[in-house]
Amino acid sequence: MSKLLTVFGATGKQGGSVVNYVLNDPTLSQLYKIRIITRDAKSAKAKQFQEGVEVVEGDMMDREFLEIALSGTNTVFIMTAPVWRPDGIGDEDGIAKTIAKVALDKGAEYIIFSTLPSIKDISGGIYSNVGLFDRKAEAERYIRNLPIKASFISAGFFMENFLSSHFFLSPRQAADGTWVMSSFMSPKTQLPFISSVQDTGKFAGTILAEPERYAGKTLGAGKLYAMEEIADIIARITGKNVLYQQIGVEDFRQTVPYGADTWVEGLRFMEELGYFGPDTKELLTASAKYVSGRLTTLEEFFHTHSFHS
Repeated sequence: MSKLLTVFGATGKQGGSVVNYVLNDPTLSQLYKIRIITRDAKSAKAKQFQEGVEVVEGDMMDREFLEIALSGTNTVFIMTAPVWRPDGIGDEDGIAKTIAKVALDKGAEYIIFSTLPSIKDISGGIYSNVGLFDRKAEAERYIRNLPIKASFISAGFFMENFLSSHFFLSPRQAADGTWVMSSFMSPKTQLPFISSVQDTGKFAGTILAEPERYAGKTLGAGKLYAMEEIADIIARITGKNVLYQQIGVEDFRQTVPYGADTWVEGLRFMEELGYFGPDTKELLTASAKYVSGRLTTLEEFFHTHSFHS
């Protein structure tokens, strides 16, 4: 008998990747039936899943709706998106906690949560203004203390972010025609990147195939690239003159459209301690060995995608 996998965020990059991976995997598609939760079942992204999945429309902030939506669920994939407000990040951890608790109350047996490391904890409180990460980490702590088995996927920066003019590393064209990537970090600083659309499902699929093996574990999703290396890759693939430029912190603040303090603290942490902390390389190396399928490289991503112009 098939188990029911309920996916939050299915119309987004991560959740959509999970749904597509399971639907197209010969084994997992037989093991799991899929239910997706969406605010708008009539949206184009929701309609693409009409065949082969159950689509449930509602508000994931409504507990009564969640109790209905999670009925009969065996496994739930939880992905929550940050809500940027003038005073910081909204109640993202509260939403994730509510989903997890309702899932437990309705008899679910397993949770897969898209998490991030606690920058505040890893830095010993030095960097305490990165709610984008710390709220997910708080939700992870809560889930770990529930009497339910759970696994965690902690992703690096999304390659898809390069396609947005708001991403801090998106190349911007200078007056002389050169495309410039800029931040205050050293050109040698390494950050992990993952194609959220192509590869999130590979990590979730690995867990879904052997849930007992990965219970309690965190898989780090991404491959490390240095700032100058990224510029070289984009230049080589696109044929454009792309450079990485290290600028001052205050100049960097002017390039960030929102959450400048959060970006500065977060990137300082990553430059000094690593995206996931001191064990960043080890986590990514070990996780890559487990993951089902080969991960997309930046070279492959830019072969099929063009950054904004």
